[in-house]
Amino acid sequence: MSFQQGLSGFNAASKNLEVIGNNVANASTFGAKSSRAEFSDMYAAALNGGSVNNIGIGVNLAAVAQQFTQGSITSTSNPMDIAINGAGFFQLTDGINPPVYSRNGQFKIDKDGYVVNNQKLRLIGYPADAMGAIQAGSAGPLQLPTAGVAPNATSRMVMEMNLDSREGVKLPSSGPAIDFNDKSTYNNATSLTVYDAKGQDIALTYYFQKAGTDTWNVYASANGTPVLDDGGTPPVAVPVTTLQFPANGGAPTAPVGLVNFDIPATTNSVGALTVPIAGVDLDIGGATQFGAGFGVTNLSQDGYAPGQLSSIAIESDGMLTARYSNGQSRPAGQLQLANFRNPQGLVSMGGNAWAASYASGTPVTGMAGDGNIGVLQSGSLEESNVDLTGELVSMITAQRVYQANAQTIKTQDQAMQTLVNMR
Repeated sequence: MSFQQGLSGFNAASKNLEVIGNNVANASTFGAKSSRAEFSDMYAAALNGGSVNNIGIGVNLAAVAQQFTQGSITSTSNPMDIAINGAGFFQLTDGINPPVYSRNGQFKIDKDGYVVNNQKLRLIGYPADAMGAIQAGSAGPLQLPTAGVAPNATSRMVMEMNLDSREGVKLPSSGPAIDFNDKSTYNNATSLTVYDAKGQDIALTYYFQKAGTDTWNVYASANGTPVLDDGGTPPVAVPVTTLQFPANGGAPTAPVGLVNFDIPATTNSVGALTVPIAGVDLDIGGATQFGAGFGVTNLSQDGYAPGQLSSIAIESDGMLTARYSNGQSRPAGQLQLANFRNPQGLVSMGGNAWAASYASGTPVTGMAGDGNIGVLQSGSLEESNVDLTGELVSMITAQRVYQANAQTIKTQDQAMQTLVNMR
């Protein structure tokens, strides 16, 4: 017996305990992957080849292989936490060195608007232009917008409703055709808010007046001012359009297509002057005239007031959506993930990051959900894949192996002592 076998077993068991201890220490580290000590036996080389009676000279640590199995995903209350469900890695950069790769999705926004991790490395993705279009092919550090969105003047409105065919004609026999303050001169009314070029809100009200069988006049006022008038003094409101329905009360036969009109400058409730809106299109083709009560089923417009960034949402495909205080939202960027043919070839860099190596191969980049790249889950984190129970059992086994190798060295020492004491 030689001291070599026991000594190598000592070292191997010690390395195994170190690997197990590192796994246990990172059992609560998000995105951490467990490692496994892999051993190989050793034999002395002979000039004349091997021998069937060749006795091994111990054990060698062949590799410490990381296990890139999926960790459990746990929900958090932070929308900037991201978990990868499936294969792939986040790409991170300091702007100087090559990117590193991580499974830890604990991200934050720094003072410059960049998405960073706890080591201040910036997350890589595709930026979006001012209109929210993703600029694919130019991946770089993701920077969220800090400015708000400019207002958008209303240019199109859509109205769907039913006008009650059982209503009576409300066309006055004398005087103005309609008085917005006199309910007896019209049948129904509905309102919506539109916006001028400055994003100032304008209360636009539509009035529906039955003028005859299957015929309805549609008037409109902006902040109480008639949208269209006869130009007289005082001005008298005139219809923006007249609806003509078929006998069955279905979609109107007139007007054909969109109704176009201008919204004049008005004074709002606090005395501010609004900006005129030219060429507003009204789609009223969805109106009906059935024997049922008046009801509006859709009333929408495409304008909005200015807004400031209020929150960020991350979709399963890595799209970062900026949400603004005016209710608008638009893409602010999209994450780019990377995958490797041999993840076990990655080099651990610490800080929950790995670097590419010759053994790992070059990274294959793409969007979440593309090919064999996993999907993202916002507001969640991937836990360590360390099986704590299994590691504790392995620790007991490694301890016994350590003790057994110590016993072989002790036995060898006793045998040598016996030889020394022979006379």
